[in-house]
Amino acid sequence: MHIETYAYGRAGLLGNPSDGYFGKTISLLVRNFRARVVVYPSARLEIKAGKADLPIFESLDDLYETTRWRGYYGGFRIIIALLVRLTDYCRANGIELPNRNFTLEYESTVPLRLGMGGSSAIITAALRALIQYYELNIPVEIQPNIVLETETKELGVAAGLQDRVIQTYEGVVFMDFARQLMETRGYGEYEPLDPKLLKDIYVAYRTSLSEGTEVFHNNVRERWRNNDPVVVDAMQQWASYAEQGRTALLRGNRPELHKLINANFDLRAGLYQLDPGNLEMIHLARACGASANFAGSGGAIVGLYEGEPMFNQLKDTMRAAGVAVIKPQVIAPA
Repeated sequence: MHIETYAYGRAGLLGNPSDGYFGKTISLLVRNFRARVVVYPSARLEIKAGKADLPIFESLDDLYETTRWRGYYGGFRIIIALLVRLTDYCRANGIELPNRNFTLEYESTVPLRLGMGGSSAIITAALRALIQYYELNIPVEIQPNIVLETETKELGVAAGLQDRVIQTYEGVVFMDFARQLMETRGYGEYEPLDPKLLKDIYVAYRTSLSEGTEVFHNNVRERWRNNDPVVVDAMQQWASYAEQGRTALLRGNRPELHKLINANFDLRAGLYQLDPGNLEMIHLARACGASANFAGSGGAIVGLYEGEPMFNQLKDTMRAAGVAVIKPQVIAPA
């Protein structure tokens, strides 16, 4: 038995970062980048290190640049965390896992630390492989929860469900994380949208070294828990942008989509302190006439452009700033 599974990068289009605050979002899969996991039977349970886990470098400069780009952790620890989380899930639900060892290998081309779901892609691909290997019947709406809890409960990483939902469902998805749904059944309402509705969209990301995230989160979570009206209103506004974006997509109203994408970022810039390099990407994109919003927590942006001349201008302008621009491969799930 040789099992090979994939999960892909993603970009949050609208609603960020309200998914962790009972909000609503629209996300799309970016198939240009993928995580690949292979599982096969073996005498002992073995996890083979990926490139990001190997402590071998060409030089001190190579070590420095690689670490600044990838961070201090690879995929090894998150796969171990998934195995622990999956075991807990199975025990809590009366599922007995077969006594069947395996070797798991992984690799990923999703850029790390750039807000495109690199870690969650590895976990999602690994979970898919393990579900097949152990012949488990885990509802699709629960799978993103397992991926999220791998990072939040096992590794202490602050995260929301949005990335894990789109990487599980694929394509383009409108997500409603209403409090009543989350507190009663533990997952939201996930509505797949036709990817053909999302035309002339780009994703841009830093190829130069960068922190790739917001420098300070300005204790937004704490302020939200304390019912700070500024934060509460912002989360409701982001959710409204996603809801309005769904309507605009279905009606083919591109001017409205441009407006909402820009508004989503502008609201964020007023609440968070942002990395100057990430702000630069937004300004450069908008100077070309494109709309621009963070694809995640920073390091990558997403938006709409109008026509090939604007896309080419966008690529040329961004290249000079050490930023790559791609047309995301957004297709419906098989």
